[in-house]
Amino acid sequence: MTPTVLIIDDEPAHRLMVRVVLGDAGFKVLEADNGPAGLAAVRTRPVDVILLDMRMPGMSGQEVLQRLQESGSCPPVIMLTAFGSVGNAVEAMKAGAWDYLTKPTDNDELLAVVHKAYDHVRLTRENSDLKKQIGQLRNTRLIGDSPAMRRVVELIEQVGPSEANVLILGESGTGKELVAQLLHEHSLRKDGALVKVNCAALPETLLESELFGYVRGAFTGATQDKPGRFQLAAGGTLFLDEIGELPMTLQAKILRALQERIVEPLGGVSPVSVDVRFIAATNRDLQAMIADGKFREDLYYRLNVLEIRIPPLRDRTEDIALLTDHLLAKLCRKNNRPVRSVSRDFLDALTRHEWRGNVRELENVLERCLILCRGDVLDVRDLPEHLLSPARTTAMSAATTPAENPLEAAERHALEETLRRYAGHRERTAQALGISRRTLQYRLKKYGLTTR
Repeated sequence: MTPTVLIIDDEPAHRLMVRVVLGDAGFKVLEADNGPAGLAAVRTRPVDVILLDMRMPGMSGQEVLQRLQESGSCPPVIMLTAFGSVGNAVEAMKAGAWDYLTKPTDNDELLAVVHKAYDHVRLTRENSDLKKQIGQLRNTRLIGDSPAMRRVVELIEQVGPSEANVLILGESGTGKELVAQLLHEHSLRKDGALVKVNCAALPETLLESELFGYVRGAFTGATQDKPGRFQLAAGGTLFLDEIGELPMTLQAKILRALQERIVEPLGGVSPVSVDVRFIAATNRDLQAMIADGKFREDLYYRLNVLEIRIPPLRDRTEDIALLTDHLLAKLCRKNNRPVRSVSRDFLDALTRHEWRGNVRELENVLERCLILCRGDVLDVRDLPEHLLSPARTTAMSAATTPAENPLEAAERHALEETLRRYAGHRERTAQALGISRRTLQYRLKKYGLTTR
């Protein structure tokens, strides 16, 4: 959507100059020659930035600013003032104006200030959109708006109410256990128990008794009957996590339980019926294990009636901003460490990382950054060394220069990304950003960027 600037000024020549300069830079410019007309324009049209003259006949700029703020939805207001009235503009800034410019206005300064104000508007909207998306996704607790994650959510809603066995595939840290939980909550068995068994966490000697239970006297120390996990899950769901780690000796017994819905407790003489829904998960390649003779093919097909694949985080980097916002909110509560926001360079570094440990690794990194951060904004300097690219981010070079305004950092980042996309071609970069080549040249010089 084209950004819109409203200029409220009683001088036609100055309005014309603003319209030409900002129009050439890709802005839509609306005009009003007095305060009441400007207020009417704001009420009837969406406006991103306002240029407001301090001295106008009738209603002054300060009065217009006050009315705008009283409306409750005031965009950034840049005051226009003669050089001798700068003090009035400073007072207006104390009252809530975004910035001020002296007349006659320098074109490059006008562009720079308007761009900063619009970047603030854009970033505020992006943050608001992220919070809305997170609010919409809280019911699923699967954070992500990428096509791959939307497909996972759709599958959960479709598959959950069925009685079919489900196999969840995904790398470590992608959230397989959470998907199993959601499948159970969407099922007709949601009032029953969800019993979880981590097949990799128990030694083989204990795993059989944990799964199937035992009767009194089955072995030394078995002083009373103990139901297994299959029996404990009766009327609910049994989740077999890390099924790829299941010993071959137990796979035949699991297969029988799946086929016949019965189990035989250790030391028992008669089978016990079980009424459970089976969900299994693994980060292993079961088909490769079948080829190597390490996993039963018939068990695989019994488990894999319905399959849900969870994408690794590196394949859905567009979800990292949402995940970061969600995880930080949780970690701030956990550690009693409030963080107001994260910098654009911080998010860029997270997006570039490979995340072999997926969401679990992301959460660990964020918690480390949160605990060690000295301020209320997480920046690239707070990241562990292994997350920084060899070339480093440009923010790191700021260690020997004054700290950059967050809005300037966002503007510089947009320039760098667009330049990279168009291989440094200035004309294409300017077109993509919706600005003139002259404006692009000004920004390149401002941020010390070079291109062809």
